[in-house]
Amino acid sequence: MAQKLLVGTQAPDFALLDAEGTKVSLSDYIGRNVIVYFYPEAATPGCTTEACDFRDNLSSLQSSGYDVLGISPDAPEKLAAFTGDFALTFPLLSDEDHAVALAYGAWGEKLVDGEIVEGLVRSTVVLDREGKVKLTQYQIKAQGHVAALKEELGV
Repeated sequence: MAQKLLVGTQAPDFALLDAEGTKVSLSDYIGRNVIVYFYPEAATPGCTTEACDFRDNLSSLQSSGYDVLGISPDAPEKLAAFTGDFALTFPLLSDEDHAVALAYGAWGEKLVDGEIVEGLVRSTVVLDREGKVKLTQYQIKAQGHVAALKEELGV
């Protein structure tokens, strides 16, 4: 089970491939607030709801100084299809070995169809301009998550 990140600590850096196969590093975002959200699988109902909510709210998030990065264990090719199918306008990153999810505390036990399994735990970590953890949310629900996050961030 991964350790959850603590508010005020430096977020682990990462470099992952996006839907086009381009390497994206967290360090590319120094100087910006970043919402890093982890989702279990592209194109599933909850993950699609959450991604489309981020897409639909991206303008207001960005105008308030927040960039959005979505991370899942999906391969870049699956992310490309997901991005295209739903006109997603922010980077989706491939964490196939779930190393970043582990580092961020977003990998562990979860309840799926009444059974405890190990996998990606839907989570959101908000980072400040220096890459320090500003807010963490683990075991979240996809429906209504972006609206609640915006409220908590004052956006």
